Amino acid sequence: MKNLSKITGLAAVFAAVALPALAQDAAPAAMDPPANEIGFILNTFMFLVTGFLVMWMGAGFSMLEAGLVRSKNVAMQSLKNISLFAIAAIMYYLIGYNLMYPGDGWSIDGVLGAFSTTSLEPVGVGADNVDLTYASVGSDFFFQLMFCATTASIVSGTLAERIKLWPFLIFTVILTGFIYPIQASWKWGGGFLDADFGFLDFAGSTVVHSVGGWAALAGALILGPRIGKYKDGRVHPMPGSNLTLATLGTFILWLGWFGFNGGSQLYMNTVGNVADMSRIFANTNTAAAGGAIAALIMTQLLYKKPDLTMVLNGALAGLVSITAEPLTPSLGAATIIGAIGGIIVVLLVPMLDKLKIDDVVGAIPVHLGAGIWGTLAVPITNPDGTFYGQIVSIITVGVFVFVVSAVIWFILKMTMGIRAPVEDELMGLDKAELGMEAYPEFTN
Repeated sequence: MKNLSKITGLAAVFAAVALPALAQDAAPAAMDPPANEIGFILNTFMFLVTGFLVMWMGAGFSMLEAGLVRSKNVAMQSLKNISLFAIAAIMYYLIGYNLMYPGDGWSIDGVLGAFSTTSLEPVGVGADNVDLTYASVGSDFFFQLMFCATTASIVSGTLAERIKLWPFLIFTVILTGFIYPIQASWKWGGGFLDADFGFLDFAGSTVVHSVGGWAALAGALILGPRIGKYKDGRVHPMPGSNLTLATLGTFILWLGWFGFNGGSQLYMNTVGNVADMSRIFANTNTAAAGGAIAALIMTQLLYKKPDLTMVLNGALAGLVSITAEPLTPSLGAATIIGAIGGIIVVLLVPMLDKLKIDDVVGAIPVHLGAGIWGTLAVPITNPDGTFYGQIVSIITVGVFVFVVSAVIWFILKMTMGIRAPVEDELMGLDKAELGMEAYPEFTN
């Protein structure tokens, strides 16, 4: 009886463990989605994951800027970066997304999109109420929002150490809610640059990066350089507080860029789309490598010593350069495109100093200079592109963003002032505006 009892007990244990497992093995067959829904599911998943990667670029910009500004301004840069991301999230929901993607609801056909807030699908929506050829609205909105926030991050670094907080945040509201979405609709929303000029910009060398660069350039011209940067006819270097953080920020941005470019494939529902996405990842990576190595060699030749900050920006310039067309180049061509971006940075940084345009982190050479180059390079590897269409689009976007940004900066300057008082700038904006320090144990 004891043996029978043991056998019965073992059988009960086996049933308790094995039967649920067997049931789980059987469950997927009953729960598999219909074939026509699989593409929708994969596309949605792709947007969410690549969107997370692009969001992580916000951390990269924060660390890069924190490392390249002086220690007395690190807390301010950190505050600006998290605040601009939050502002972008709200403004893109309130107006930006539908301005950028109006569908059939253009206010001015091909020029000005729709003025309405973003609406998501209802909870538990069925397959018969969504566009199964694409992805969920929520995933698309989330992914596109990250690009909008990236544009604002570019402006932050250029104007660091002397711009007041609130005027910068007000400009960010206008940039993320209106300037960025309007010009982006001209290409990605099916507007006139896409329809009439065949403009090609796969992931935003112009639509994202040069837009941030133009807005930063307008701000830098109106704001003026930091106190002591250009004195007695000489350029006085102002070394950053932490090159370790700047290097970490660059690696974070490099990682996030795989989502930036890879997610811009927009579809992960076929073998061809997945293979193309992997090709984009490989080209994105090698372009960054090309930019870094080119900057390393150039600084050695020009200054007899390698310059870490130039190499960091060289890698970022390579990434910006390949962003307009990361799919069609070969690995060799992508490396060369990125390398030329790295060379552009090394040449443009001292040129800006000669013009007394103070760009604290080098964002204008990286995002504007390399952004223009990357956009011009598209027809070299993509036969669907034309130099005419690319040049017209670069000029159109550039004039619009620079002029509107300059007007906004000027209005802010005349009404509330954008420049920190001299004593605040010398003290550091951390203490002057925030009453706190990133490194309270140290002084700079």
